[in-house]
Amino acid sequence: MERLDELLLSLQALLLNPMIDRLIGIFDLNGRFSVVFLGISYLTALLLYRLRLQDGTTTATGYWRFIGGREVFWHPSARLDYQYYLVRGVLKLLFVLPVMGLVDPYIWESRDYVGFFEQVWGERPRLGENMGLMMLYGLGLFLIADCVHYWVHRAFHCRWLWEFHKVHHSAEVMVPATASRIHVVEKVAEKVAKGVFIGAYAGGFYYLCGGSVSKYTLFGSSYLVLLFNSLAANLRHTHIWLSFGPLVEHLINSPAQHQIHHSNDPKHFNRNFGTNLSLWDWMFGTLYVTGWQPEPLTFGAGKPENNRYRSLWALIFLPFILTFSRLRVRLRLRLAGRQPPLNPAG
Repeated sequence: MERLDELLLSLQALLLNPMIDRLIGIFDLNGRFSVVFLGISYLTALLLYRLRLQDGTTTATGYWRFIGGREVFWHPSARLDYQYYLVRGVLKLLFVLPVMGLVDPYIWESRDYVGFFEQVWGERPRLGENMGLMMLYGLGLFLIADCVHYWVHRAFHCRWLWEFHKVHHSAEVMVPATASRIHVVEKVAEKVAKGVFIGAYAGGFYYLCGGSVSKYTLFGSSYLVLLFNSLAANLRHTHIWLSFGPLVEHLINSPAQHQIHHSNDPKHFNRNFGTNLSLWDWMFGTLYVTGWQPEPLTFGAGKPENNRYRSLWALIFLPFILTFSRLRVRLRLRLAGRQPPLNPAG
């Protein structure tokens, strides 16, 4: 009986608690998938619906139909997204945290950079922590994190990483929970990259200030995270077309721009990799701007690929199988002295 109790407690810690934490997470303002930001997004959608009724740019017979209706919110792809959102908590515990624990000793942290700079240039006088410094520090963190996400996202569109990112693009319909359809390999890569660059930035900033600086927060969250999540960020993974217009979209990523990124029309491929800012897309030649009039879009990675990714098992394990299979074929051809065929990324 005692062993059974221990087993049940272990299963609860391994499976149930992480899922409960994911459910509780919808009340956390640090994440986009919060009831507050969801509410703001769908209130924005209601305003948009009324505007489109006035100018005749929607044929929806009601607000529920306008935001997708049962056909979207209860589509098998959407139901899979809801399941994966919960399972992500378990995957984090089983995969992400152990891998990050193995990698962590090899990544310099902010204090390591501070120590290095002090050895090279000596100590700096301590600047008093004030709101200006705190906001500047938070701005730098936000810009670096957003830029790193752009490049990691772009890297996962290349040939050898595409199978892992295809998990995200295989969604046939889009609901806010689709944002969580990210493979753990991609999540680890992003965490490692952000750890490296944010550690270097924080260390440099701390050194110049003569000590650590806290980022300015509102309600326990970064003020910039609150700002950008309040710009109807949850509409990015929906069928609701919201454009910020060509001028603003050179700087800030709109929901329509991210929907373009998910389009399976070849003219939209490899466009709009940015998350909060489209500035990086503008700087590095991947920008696609939108207008008020919705473009006809279909989502997914193509019917054969969509069919492959219709289970939790496929979302988690299929990218490993396909990638290792491709590597094996390539190695076999190399050993045979033949040139592997080209296989461009999606």
